[in-house]
Amino acid sequence: MRYAVLGTGEVGRTLAGKLVALGHEVTLGSRTKDNAAALAWAQEAGPGGHNGTFADAAAFGEVVVNATGGMVSLQALEAAGAANLAGKLLVDVANPLAFADGEVVLDPVGSDSLGERIQRAFPQARVVKTLNTVNSAVMVDPSRVPGEHVLFLSGEDTAAKEQTAALLAEFGWPRERVVDLGGITSARGTEAYLLLWVKAMGALGHADFNVALQRAR
Repeated sequence: MRYAVLGTGEVGRTLAGKLVALGHEVTLGSRTKDNAAALAWAQEAGPGGHNGTFADAAAFGEVVVNATGGMVSLQALEAAGAANLAGKLLVDVANPLAFADGEVVLDPVGSDSLGERIQRAFPQARVVKTLNTVNSAVMVDPSRVPGEHVLFLSGEDTAAKEQTAALLAEFGWPRERVVDLGGITSARGTEAYLLLWVKAMGALGHADFNVALQRAR
């Protein structure tokens, strides 16, 4: 399958590299075609990896992954082009991370989420929020954390969520450990979890952790 991964940071490069390793073709998108990080990644990735602008990547991909910084995701997706996103699964892994007085804060918060804003801005895209509750290494290698820890899905399109779950299975997340939270408004909860995640990372001294749900029998 052809994937577009938007964003050349650690998350984007990690996801793009895993997809290529799984045998998919990937275009890593950035604001400019000569982005140094994207060029270096494409050279290392081999024939399955390409680089281009956000629009180049989105046009190429059958599935689009938003791995840009949450505060600039809407602008990046606007650059990708609504026509290039229409009808496609858009997997949003971004968190609306900001800083205020040395503390991590979220924008938007409370009665909105980045996932919802993306779906409103691109109503013809099939937006699914997932993977934003773990770090990039755990995203593509859940075995880094022992136990039956879980991921979450938020989105309006049932078929898009099942397609996303199939992709997560390729990453090593069995279907029974992927929890469907419902519509895209539930992204408010997983994005808000970032505030706890940051504190937990500080307490543990590393990012190889996740949450598990203990279900009552």
